Amino acid sequence: MPQNKIIELYIKLLKTYGKPEGQWKLWCKRPKNVRQRDEVIIGAILTQRANWKNVMLAIDNLKNTKYCSLAGIYMLGQKDKNKLANLIRPSGFYKQKCGYLLAMVEFFKKSGGVNKVQKIELNELRVKLLALRGVGPETADSILLYGLDKPVFVIDEYTRRLVKKEKLARDLSYDYLQKLFESNLPRDFTLYQDLHALIVIDGKNKK
Repeated sequence: MPQNKIIELYIKLLKTYGKPEGQWKLWCKRPKNVRQRDEVIIGAILTQRANWKNVMLAIDNLKNTKYCSLAGIYMLGQKDKNKLANLIRPSGFYKQKCGYLLAMVEFFKKSGGVNKVQKIELNELRVKLLALRGVGPETADSILLYGLDKPVFVIDEYTRRLVKKEKLARDLSYDYLQKLFESNLPRDFTLYQDLHALIVIDGKNKK
């Protein structure tokens, strides 16, 4: 597929919606401070099988109790896992997600924190994230792209729908579509962030 077809799609979405807003204003913010990176990483777990409105209720609960950080969740997990689970209850599947969050924050703590983790080579880091409980390709790549500014394209249901609609590919598997986008775009995490966010915004507007 010609490279310019995806670039043209990006330009069209950008003209229609402008720079990503709402949830995506933070997720596409550049640069992010550590607390903002923490919030994105937490959000990437909470958004599994949940709509964003409910995710924000859970994040607001964490913010209101001063636990909306990887260190805060680690500390609360050591003290009171039930309280953590109840704080994130609005996001659904809260007991499972509590376990997923605790596995994630444990990984970052053992690895020296967000800034040190960000320096790990992309493929090595992706393997480490995928080994964590509750982390599949979409969650891992969301953390890598939006939380750690790594150039990896996220594939989700909105991306698949757009690919199908635009007849960009017949194979809609995760790995194939990821390679399709990455091989036809400059290797630039800022472009990946904005394009993926705009694809989701477009998909939600056309539901």
